[in-house]
Amino acid sequence: MELLTIFAVLAVVLPSLYIYTASVVSTRFPKLENKSICLLIAHPDDEAMFFAPTVLALTRPEIGNHVKILCLSSGDADGLGETRKKELAKSGVVLGLRSTSDVFVVEKPEFRDSMTTTWDAGKISDLLVSAFAPQLNKSKGASSPPTASIDVLITFDAGGVSSHPNHISLYHGAKEFVGALVAGKGGWASPVDLYTLTTVPIARKYSAFLDVLPTLLSWAIGAGKRDKKHPGGLVFLNGLAGHGSFTTAWKAMTTAHKSQMVWFRYGWITLSRYMYINDLRLEKIKRK
Repeated sequence: MELLTIFAVLAVVLPSLYIYTASVVSTRFPKLENKSICLLIAHPDDEAMFFAPTVLALTRPEIGNHVKILCLSSGDADGLGETRKKELAKSGVVLGLRSTSDVFVVEKPEFRDSMTTTWDAGKISDLLVSAFAPQLNKSKGASSPPTASIDVLITFDAGGVSSHPNHISLYHGAKEFVGALVAGKGGWASPVDLYTLTTVPIARKYSAFLDVLPTLLSWAIGAGKRDKKHPGGLVFLNGLAGHGSFTTAWKAMTTAHKSQMVWFRYGWITLSRYMYINDLRLEKIKRK
C-alpha cells in the first residue's frame, strides 16, 4: 500500500515539476528571435520524431522566426515516397510552419533512404551552397564578407540520435557547408550558425520528460553563455498538454505520418525524450 502511495504521489509531482521547469526554460533560457532558420533532415518524420520541441519553439509567432524544412530524401525505401512527402508537408504545418511551401524535399540518386548508406558530405555541402549561398563561388576574395539567405541551420549531431548513417551524413555535410562559407575569408564570421541535436545514451533516450534534469545539467556545464546573440546551447521543452506541446508533437506523428504509424512507433512517441526535450549545441567550425 505504501508503494502504491509513493507511485501515486510521483505521478502527480513529477509532471508538475516538469511543467513548471518547461515554463521557466521557455521564458528565461537563450532563444533565437527574428531569424531565418532551416531544419535539415534526412527523412520525412524526422522533424516530428526528433525535432518537434525545436520546431514548436522556434515557430511561435511572437518571436518572429521564419522556419523552413529541407529534407534530403522522400523516404522512398518502401515505395511510399509520394505519400511521405505529403505527410511531411502536413506535419510541418501542424508543428507551426507558416505553410506547406516552407517544406522542401530533395530527390536525388545520391541521397537514397538507406540504413546502410552514407551520403557524401561534399555533395550535401554543394546542395546547401546552391540553396542558401549561390553567390559563394563568385565572391572568393577575402575582402568580401560571406553571405547566406539563412541565419541558422539545424540538424543532427555526429551520433545522429539513432546512429542512422543518413542522419550522421547531414552533420558532416552541414559542417562542410558552414566551413565553405568562411574558407579563405579570415576575420569574417560565418553568416550561418550551425546547431546540432544532442545524441544521448539509450537509458536517457527512452526516459520521456524525466530526462529534463540531465539535460539541464549538461546545458549548464557544457554550453557557452557569453555570446547572447549566438548562444552556445539551446534547450526546448514541450509542455505536456495543449497547443504547441507534446500533444501537438503526437498529433504531427499520428495524424500526418499515418504511413509510418506501425505499432512500435506508439512506444517511441510515448517514451522518447525527443518528443518532449531537445537540446542543441552551437558547432565550432574550423576554418580551411
